[in-house]
Amino acid sequence: MATTSASKIMSLSLSVFLGLSLFLGLVSSAKFDQLFQPYWASDHFTYEGELLHMKLDNFSGAGFSSKNKYMFGKVTVQIKLIEGDSAGTVTAFYMSSDGPLHNEFDFEFLGNTTGEPYSVQTNLYINGVGNREQRLDLWFDPTTDFHSYSIFWNQRQVVFLVDETPIRVHTNMESKGLPFPKDQAMGVYSSIWNADDWATQGGRVKTDWSHGPFVASYKGFDINACECPVSVAGADNAKKCTSSADKKYWWDEPVLSELNVHQNHQLVWVKNHHMVYDYCTDTARFPVTPVECVHHGHHRH
Repeated sequence: MATTSASKIMSLSLSVFLGLSLFLGLVSSAKFDQLFQPYWASDHFTYEGELLHMKLDNFSGAGFSSKNKYMFGKVTVQIKLIEGDSAGTVTAFYMSSDGPLHNEFDFEFLGNTTGEPYSVQTNLYINGVGNREQRLDLWFDPTTDFHSYSIFWNQRQVVFLVDETPIRVHTNMESKGLPFPKDQAMGVYSSIWNADDWATQGGRVKTDWSHGPFVASYKGFDINACECPVSVAGADNAKKCTSSADKKYWWDEPVLSELNVHQNHQLVWVKNHHMVYDYCTDTARFPVTPVECVHHGHHRH
């Protein structure tokens, strides 16, 4: 996919925005222990220079969480997924707020038997309601090298990216009466666990523990977002993290209110060649097309 002038402009714009000191509230680091901490099974973590390895065995999975909460911006991690037979396992990278009416943006990497493609499932929860799954097969083997997985979030859209290629966009449609996640600060998380009741071929293929332990490796931790004090109310955080006359944030720039032409072409390519499931076209689950699917331009066949 050739780089277009629009994508060059966006890249240049981003670099300019990130380089200006008047853009406030940015947090960015590549070191795990500055941004994150284990929250589950810390004995299943090993550290090797800049690399973090997190393992799943027949005793436990493991997980880590960010030390702070954020609202708007971009979070990225580079992951090398489980090699070989990973059937039954799930490795997740996601953002989530707290409480029963929480918001959540999910990457879930679904393991498979050796030689079969790894799938990535994305989902969004808004005010506690999910059921927005999309699933695609990646266009590379994610177990042989590190690849970057990112979530970009502002008041206009949520974008899921793989190696900077957008694979999903959820647009703000409050004008259509639909809620959009913009008032709850979110933590950043990753975990690895056994989900062989559903993860691989609908649960037909189980985890083979003789092939364990199953290890996912991480590096390149980066959070470029608005840090939110836990003690501050959601509405106040939203105001704090939104541009105004006296402060400007890079994620509010007009060029980032929607995908550019090149990114739209990339998204269409992903959907046409790699998407294997879309809740919007699942008439068995949703006899009536979900309203956001109508406005996102999903077509039923």
